[in-house]
Amino acid sequence: MRDFEWDVTLSDGVLEMRPLQESDREGLYLAASDPATWAQHPAKDRHLREKFDPYFDFLLGAVGTLVAVDAASGAIMGCSRFYPVPDQEDGIAIGFTFLGCPYWGGAWNRRMKALMVGHVLKSRPAVWLHIAPDNMRSQIASGRVGAVHQYNADLDLGTGVAPYKCYTITAQSWAQAIGTPING
Repeated sequence: MRDFEWDVTLSDGVLEMRPLQESDREGLYLAASDPATWAQHPAKDRHLREKFDPYFDFLLGAVGTLVAVDAASGAIMGCSRFYPVPDQEDGIAIGFTFLGCPYWGGAWNRRMKALMVGHVLKSRPAVWLHIAPDNMRSQIASGRVGAVHQYNADLDLGTGVAPYKCYTITAQSWAQAIGTPING
């Protein structure tokens, strides 16, 4: 897709997002191994090793997957990825995101989204999010950073067709929700 850097390293000094590597498998599994992490996710059993490893392999082979690292401790907290939006020409989405339970509560998710949204908004007017209809935690968290529901759709994001609630974040919606401009 034109003029977008997929595999980028982003940092705010507290959180580092860098391209996922095979050597991240154990650290990312540790972040994913709590069943509570996946309780509202369609893949509720992804905390199991036999379910996590194929997911990791998918992420490793996919464009734009970034691992989230606590810059102070070096601990892997989770991951997210940039991907092309299947029903929006030239659209870029952020998804496949999870944070280990110790990093829940807003501050880490907000930092992650700020880095990634800012990167997308350098070349696009909006960033897309696709959230499972029953994932209330993600819907609420996304609303807190300015995501606005646009429509519902059945989409294949690389793991098969499923229903999604489709949201966008713009520089304006971010600034209204957060109170400060995004660095896009």
